[in-house]
Amino acid sequence: MAFDANRSDLTLGVLGAGAMGRGIVQVAVSGGMNVLMMDSQPGAAQAAREFVAKMLERAAEKGSMSASDAAAAVARIKIVNGLADFKPCHVVIEAVVENLEVKRQVFGELEGIVAADCILASNTSSLSVTTIAAKLKVPQRVAGFHFFNPVPLMRLAEVISGLLTEEWVCDALTAIGRRMGREPVRCSDAPGFLVNQVGRGYTLEAAHLVYEGISNFVDVDRVMRDVGGFRMGPFELMELTGLDVTHPASELIYNQFFQEPRYRPSLIMRARTEAGVLG
Repeated sequence: MAFDANRSDLTLGVLGAGAMGRGIVQVAVSGGMNVLMMDSQPGAAQAAREFVAKMLERAAEKGSMSASDAAAAVARIKIVNGLADFKPCHVVIEAVVENLEVKRQVFGELEGIVAADCILASNTSSLSVTTIAAKLKVPQRVAGFHFFNPVPLMRLAEVISGLLTEEWVCDALTAIGRRMGREPVRCSDAPGFLVNQVGRGYTLEAAHLVYEGISNFVDVDRVMRDVGGFRMGPFELMELTGLDVTHPASELIYNQFFQEPRYRPSLIMRARTEAGVLG
């Protein structure tokens, strides 16, 4: 199917106005797209729009874009109040809670609203795209489109094909990602996809080292950053992303790999997550 990712009137729906959703909105409008944004929490979408406006104004002050371009980008953001308002969208990206049944319900409702050629994309970081799409009438147009936090600064975006995803869908998302100023990487559906699967070796092994008394948080970070050449140590990285994101993803990947020992979650991470100590 032909899909023009560079059309001037491309309309993108973003469901979820949290850190990920608002970041996706920012790079989308910076790429000239029209965005319809919705969040189930009252006032969240408006707060996200104001946040994006401040970020674009700051970019203009720094000379990264002109003031007129920043104002035009903000003007392309429209807040909507229900899924029915996503009807004009060419693509809808969900950035809601990392829960399989919630995502399935969202897409189930959306496919009865949007046009037959509208792409449905999930920003999931660790759930199976194939499983998310499995109960839909047209699973062929569903793909993963995984951004990284903070979206405007992290240029990588994973484009994930489920078992039934048609090639044109991932081609379109790759082109849209480039239009957003991202560097898309294509990958097949697998637990954790590319980055989060590789990342388990970085974060989990570090946590096991500390739990087993072999080293401490500061020294592990120092060695990996100053000697290993990583931009951030594993605990600095987890401080940025938050254990409320990292630990559940680790458990999901572990279980999806049928409890493969090399993906064994960390007891330190579980305890701190349950205690609300997320950094």
